[in-house]
Amino acid sequence: MSSTLSDVFISHPIHIPLSNLPDVKSLPDSYTWTSKDDLLFSASSSSDESLPFIDLSDPHVATLVGNACSTWGAFQITNHGVPLRLLDDIEFLTGSLFRLPVQQKLKAARSENGVSGYGVARIASFFNKQMWSEGFTVIGSPLHDFRKLWPNHHLKYCEIIEEYEEHMQKLAAKLMWLALGSLGVEEEEIKWAEHTSDFQGTQAAIQLNHYPICPEPERAMGLAAHTDSTLMTILYQNNTAGLQVFRDSVGWVTVPPVPGSLVVNVGDLLHILTNGIFLSVLHRARVNCIRSRFSTAYLWGPPSDLMISPLPKLVNHQSPLYPSLTWKQYLATKATHFNQSLSIIRNYLSSDQIS
Repeated sequence: MSSTLSDVFISHPIHIPLSNLPDVKSLPDSYTWTSKDDLLFSASSSSDESLPFIDLSDPHVATLVGNACSTWGAFQITNHGVPLRLLDDIEFLTGSLFRLPVQQKLKAARSENGVSGYGVARIASFFNKQMWSEGFTVIGSPLHDFRKLWPNHHLKYCEIIEEYEEHMQKLAAKLMWLALGSLGVEEEEIKWAEHTSDFQGTQAAIQLNHYPICPEPERAMGLAAHTDSTLMTILYQNNTAGLQVFRDSVGWVTVPPVPGSLVVNVGDLLHILTNGIFLSVLHRARVNCIRSRFSTAYLWGPPSDLMISPLPKLVNHQSPLYPSLTWKQYLATKATHFNQSLSIIRNYLSSDQIS
């Protein structure tokens, strides 16, 4: 994997990780959220709507994927080809990591300007309140960090990450072609897919997340509402609910974990690539007072310096909604404007105006 991936991820000051807090019976003020801290915090839904669930072996899978991307911006999948044994392994790794003593985890803490390692969510600096979660980011080889966490057992954990990334890359490429194929986009129209059509030039990060038991979950936020700055994100959540996606006509919809399934989110760059046809879904994570929740996100994007713009076939006779820009340029915009980034660049920013 190219080392330049670190250039495209937003880096923010490191806050005190949640695991440094002692056991508390009530929520500290710094973790207590209200609608003043996030306008979407109180939004709720009583709807019985549910995220599309797609069997990738369905003969109409491309149409199903395309419809889910354009109406929800997210969907769940089964028969995805990722071994259940590997999903168990990545859950075991995630749980093992976050159950380590605080001082052990801090040995692999993300540096102030770094992108890999242990710390809080990168979006934390956009909010006045802290989130009830901790995370660990893996970009490239985890050997350096894992050796600090597990001096005697790091190699087996590195092997799990390596195998997981290999399967996720193949799955992301498959989902990308299914989604674009539903719009009539052919492989030769994506020049950067390389000759094998497997997007080997793309880059990714693996984000491990932990949402501990919370004394007052209704007043806390595990991960605040945001869209992903990716082409696509593939999430594995364990058997504890917490993920919610936002749909304009409904509000927040909880995505219950289904054993062996994966959740796929459309990211900002795929929204741009499809000229707004596919929705970049707003999502968040809530917490509970009964059990900890773990999840693993595979954040998949293009080469950092590749120009991304609406595909000509999807623009038709109208003007493109978005300018050409690189992932690195888009992340620079999002570092300042956060969830308003797409609207900021839409229509009136030319590529030479984006820094």
